[in-house]
Amino acid sequence: MTIGVRLYTATEEHDFRFHQVHRGDGGRIRYKRVCQVCGEEVAYADIAKGYELDDGRLVVMDDEDFDKLPINTDHAIDVLEFVPAEEIDPIYFQKVYYLEPDKAATRPYVLLRTALERSGQLAVVKITVRQRETLAMVRARGDLLVMHTMLWPDEVRKVDFEFLDSDVEVRPQELKMAASLVESMAGSFDPGDFTDDYTDAMRKLIEAKAEGAELPERPESGDSGEVIDLMTALERSVEAARSSRGGRSAGKKPAGAKKSESGSSSGSGSAGGRKAPAKKKAKPA
Repeated sequence: MTIGVRLYTATEEHDFRFHQVHRGDGGRIRYKRVCQVCGEEVAYADIAKGYELDDGRLVVMDDEDFDKLPINTDHAIDVLEFVPAEEIDPIYFQKVYYLEPDKAATRPYVLLRTALERSGQLAVVKITVRQRETLAMVRARGDLLVMHTMLWPDEVRKVDFEFLDSDVEVRPQELKMAASLVESMAGSFDPGDFTDDYTDAMRKLIEAKAEGAELPERPESGDSGEVIDLMTALERSVEAARSSRGGRSAGKKPAGAKKSESGSSSGSGSAGGRKAPAKKKAKPA
């Protein structure tokens, strides 16, 4: 089963991107592309890709070489199988894309989206992104299909931590306290409940420095440096969690409150009446 689609990046980072500048006058620091053999600066048009073999030989690859790869470069997803969501370990996930169907593929697109939504299954697919064939997972999200590109199994590193070979004994009292901590902090996940404190603090710091205002002070840490045992740490965590949840629950919405339109799902309706956030906000991959 193959469906022609267009890809749009579904996420964007809000991190601050700093430039390297000369401390004295604020001038931007630029880097030149210099060849290590001849010492000359090289133009972009004269740059190719090179792969060094284990024996030290260098293989130079041009665009024409990549065009000869025996893979399908069309933006078509090739559905391989359908699996339950719990069978895919999130460690394999890379990047997420919104999928928009080609005009001729609208009907199979809506059909697949509706089938995934009703079955609760995920589609394991293959697709070529930037001349590289990749494994991916497709799921229904409201009126859209969303694709998560995935790592191949040999790209996930194996771990060999020393503690894995040790026999760590967990006492029943400690396990009971840890279970109490989990229970006291249990809830329903809503991304809107969380804030990016770092970004807010960095924005205020930059604005204050730009205006020549007094810079905000770093809040004092509550860590006194006291060395405590695991049980004491768990007990304090449970008490802190209970106090925190008691304060937050007062301002929470009722469980039956209606969500906003942007967070609602319209089920298996037709694609013709849906909004197209990917075209407005997302950039083509």
